Amino acid sequence: MNTRPLSKAALGAGLVAALLPCSAWAQQKHSINLSSEGVKGRYVQQYIIDADDVPGHQIRILEVHRTIAADNQPVVDGERIVEIWTRGFSNYTNGVGPAWGYNTWITDKGHKIFVENTGTSETQPTETGSKRGTYHGTARFVGGTDRFAKIRGTLVEVTKFDTDPKTGYNAGESHGDYWFEQ
Repeated sequence: MNTRPLSKAALGAGLVAALLPCSAWAQQKHSINLSSEGVKGRYVQQYIIDADDVPGHQIRILEVHRTIAADNQPVVDGERIVEIWTRGFSNYTNGVGPAWGYNTWITDKGHKIFVENTGTSETQPTETGSKRGTYHGTARFVGGTDRFAKIRGTLVEVTKFDTDPKTGYNAGESHGDYWFEQ
């Protein structure tokens, strides 16, 4: 039995398959930048619980709602992001520690995009005695509703915030890429 012709045919078919374009190998990436300029944000709710193991150790959960001005709305695949809901939690000791959260971006057409974020925060006292924090983290697109069910991507984030929810100060910048799974 001669297996050489079959081996050459298999090799040729493999080379042709390797040279054909494949969407799984090269997905089109799109850049995205978000800025809190023109964004109205407010703490909807925030709860802080003392952990009681060392002084200053607190667990916090929060909900922040942001509406984005029409002239600053980022665009994701042709739809404008008009509002963002953030629900998150932190584990700080004296204002320093890890934070995690889940964001829901709502488009002008009512679709939702789901984003998970994780990072660390540090707070410093201001000249007025309040505390101002800075969050540094990353986020990833994990899906959404309807046409955004297969959105994926990553962001790098920096957010400045007041620890006093009455001020409502919460401003950030994010940049990264997104794509759609095939």
